[in-house]
Amino acid sequence: MKTRETYKKVKRAKTPTFIVELPVSVSQETERQLTARLLAGTRLYNAALGEALRRLDLMRESKDWQAARKLKGKQRTDAFRSVVKKFELTSASVSAFATRCKNEAGWKSRLSANETQRIAETAFAAAEQHSYGKRGRPRFKSAKRPLKSFSGKTNKAGIRYRPELGIVEWAGLILPIQYPPAGKDRWLDEALKAKTKFCRLVWRNVKGKRRWYVQLAQAGLSPAKEKNSTLPNNEVGLDVGPSSVAVVSETASDLLAFCPTIEQPWKEIRTLQWAMDRSRRATNPHCYNENGTWKKCAKVKVVSKNYLALKQAVAELERKLAAERKRSQGQLVNDVLRLGNIIKTKKLSYKAWQKLYGKSIKTKAPATFIAGLKRKAESAGGQLIELNTQRLKMSQYDHVSGEYTKKTLSERWHFLGGKTSESALLVQRDCYSAFLALCVIENEHQPSQLHARWPVVKQLLEQAGWCRQIEVANGGTIVLPTAKPSERLAC
Repeated sequence: MKTRETYKKVKRAKTPTFIVELPVSVSQETERQLTARLLAGTRLYNAALGEALRRLDLMRESKDWQAARKLKGKQRTDAFRSVVKKFELTSASVSAFATRCKNEAGWKSRLSANETQRIAETAFAAAEQHSYGKRGRPRFKSAKRPLKSFSGKTNKAGIRYRPELGIVEWAGLILPIQYPPAGKDRWLDEALKAKTKFCRLVWRNVKGKRRWYVQLAQAGLSPAKEKNSTLPNNEVGLDVGPSSVAVVSETASDLLAFCPTIEQPWKEIRTLQWAMDRSRRATNPHCYNENGTWKKCAKVKVVSKNYLALKQAVAELERKLAAERKRSQGQLVNDVLRLGNIIKTKKLSYKAWQKLYGKSIKTKAPATFIAGLKRKAESAGGQLIELNTQRLKMSQYDHVSGEYTKKTLSERWHFLGGKTSESALLVQRDCYSAFLALCVIENEHQPSQLHARWPVVKQLLEQAGWCRQIEVANGGTIVLPTAKPSERLAC
């Protein structure tokens, strides 16, 4: 039963915040103590999550809860609130429970009150999302899958950043920060001048070794790099596809390959996964039937060092892919925002794309690109407007004839104004959809805007090769042009 109104939402920051991430130096002794704190934090998270789920189950089984489900309106809301209060299913009560667990376990020297509350809030948020029906029942963590980070609440206690010393201090641990050479990164110099709200320690596996980083939550907006300056109040039309992105504005228009530097090593990963499967079968024969199929409810009990090495190799390949995806998408976002800070694009169903173009979506992650573009556009004083796809039908509309014509997925060129006996004006389908998105106002096509802006956009598309006047050959056949998307937007 989804009851969004019964739970108090997690408070968000009222002021803008941006993140600065820096690597920290960790000695062998410090690594040992951090590992012990990871184990303590993992157990504390499991205790808080288990208590939150226990209270949730008891609350759903109560008669008061069943009675509240039958009510309507304000009475329903008040009844749910009273039930939640009765069973103490709140973030504050779960945090108090986690604090008692920490004190009874004798972990005062390992975890401060700030980190304990953050861990409890994370566990409660997972149970809360499960109660909303937004996700499945959350899983407990283990020593093999511990916490990935420790976060404080302020920069005055717990994990603290000491800018005058260039260190991160945490309950007796001193972690020196590795700064780049002075003057090399101007953005970092400006970012570190802002006030630090709180710190977060994060670890990642890089080339088989655990590396630690500090994330500083700085107050204010992220400093803008000079090369990424945007044109205020300028509009940009966007058409995002699984493998290409069409960008149209009155200053630049082109069809771009969607993050061309991201290449998934499918063959290499498949070879490693086959080797992992052979190793797992050799060390766990009890998990397989005589015909080689998996036994139901069987558990892998033994893994070899070779299996762990292969698993680490697969994880390293995925880490490199994620890092390159983040860099390439950030570059594309900056290229788009240099044209304008008001972005108009179609509202897409990424879940449907996952079913149709699974491999491409896994590699390119268009939803992550749109989320990053929206965040940076709002930071630059603009916005990202998602248009109604079903209502506008931008892949079918023709602003010259005013008609809607359905096309198959393989038809990548649009005949503007329809086909004639002597010539045809061809425009690339995605680029034309981006142009239509540029001129949309309040989810409606605007003929006056379309006719006024088309001459400028047409000239830009002709220069890029995505709009052409094609002469009809003898016999009335039209040879469609072929061209590859550009790798970088020329602003």
